[in-house]
Amino acid sequence: MHKLQVVLRFVAGVLAIASVVNAQAQAPTSGGSTPAQPAQVLFENVRIFDGTGAALSGPANVLVRGNRIERISTGPVPANDTAGATIIAGGGRTLIPGLIDAHWHATLARPTPAQVISADIGYSMIDAGLEATDTLMRGFTTVRDLGGPSFGLKRAIDENLIPGPRIFPSGAFITVTGGHGDFRQLFEVPRVDGMPLTRIEQLGGAVIADSPDEVTRRAREQLMLGASQIKLTAGGGVSSPHSPIDVISFTSAELEAAVRVASDRGTYVETHAFTPAAIQRAVRAGVKSIEHGNLMDEETAKLMAEKGAWLSIQPMPEGFENIFPPGSEQRAKALEVLAGTDRAYQLAKKYHLKTAFGTDILFSPELAKRQGSFLVELTKWYTPAEALHMATGENAELLALSGERSPYRGKLGVVQEGALADLLLVDGDPVKDIKLIEDPAKNFLIIMKDGRIYKNTVPK
Repeated sequence: MHKLQVVLRFVAGVLAIASVVNAQAQAPTSGGSTPAQPAQVLFENVRIFDGTGAALSGPANVLVRGNRIERISTGPVPANDTAGATIIAGGGRTLIPGLIDAHWHATLARPTPAQVISADIGYSMIDAGLEATDTLMRGFTTVRDLGGPSFGLKRAIDENLIPGPRIFPSGAFITVTGGHGDFRQLFEVPRVDGMPLTRIEQLGGAVIADSPDEVTRRAREQLMLGASQIKLTAGGGVSSPHSPIDVISFTSAELEAAVRVASDRGTYVETHAFTPAAIQRAVRAGVKSIEHGNLMDEETAKLMAEKGAWLSIQPMPEGFENIFPPGSEQRAKALEVLAGTDRAYQLAKKYHLKTAFGTDILFSPELAKRQGSFLVELTKWYTPAEALHMATGENAELLALSGERSPYRGKLGVVQEGALADLLLVDGDPVKDIKLIEDPAKNFLIIMKDGRIYKNTVPK
């Protein structure tokens, strides 16, 4: 298939999303699938978890004007400041920042690997659009997309064609021949210079780069397309067919090329890596965020602490390996990774690593529905307040590494005056009972993103 045909189908698919989602919108709207932005919204009598890890506030009122939090007050807000405002009776419930998933794949959460490669791009984008709406309705108002053709989906969301979370896109993840993300069949090798791009490259899911010059080109291409950060796969992976966990993918020179490109554009590189060798090479090359890190050792944790690198690790729930067939190599690799997770979190706590929360849900619509349960899994190692902080204010600090390449202007992950109005009203206290997060349909009474109310089930 020629690349032009792929692009045209991609555009058609994104445009088709809006008409499908219109029929499935879960909140009152202003004639389309995205609700109008009220001039003002006043939350009365709420207790606030502000995203910094502090205890809940006493009863307070929060005034949102446009897409910003304008005022937080323990006393009544003057009537002349709230004329015409939409009033939300909090009833002592908890107001928290919108949740942030720091490792998400907006276009890869639902389909199988075979569907990613073979499905019509229009169908795939409609499916991704529906998943984006579901993601938002689970309370995740922002995601950092770490690989996949999400640029068109992000634009459709930002232009209010469909409901969905804010997306910090990486674009296609950059891999090497035989690396994590190289989904070619064996009959497609060897690849000769001048040959057409592979299917996964045509779709914008992954690109293959086997030298510093190729890495430089591919990284620049993703930034040109709108990437807010660059994703490389520095070591072996679970789902890829030709990528054992123990291998190291990129040379130091190749990693440094990507870091140089990102740094020159004011942003950063994050790399998929499980093992000490892959992690250490990436961190020494200047990579700012290690994705996964489940098999790290003490020496690696010390190095990450010394360099100030982030650990973006995922608390996989029991049964995660079941997305792969019994007896498959992928399932065996998944079990190997899961076995190291507890020690990795213990090392992260011991060395005070900057730690992000993400889910990395791939190829499983059923797991996607349980996105919030991943956050609950964090309480194996952290208090509920620490887990909520990680999924709000702490994740927002990681997003801020994109600097001027950030697609959104304003502070995320906190309930503070001047911050962007991404807010959830929880029917209960998630600091005391974090399992409330597992049932967003019941327990999230208000879902607000950018000052727009996407869900309002507060009892009248």
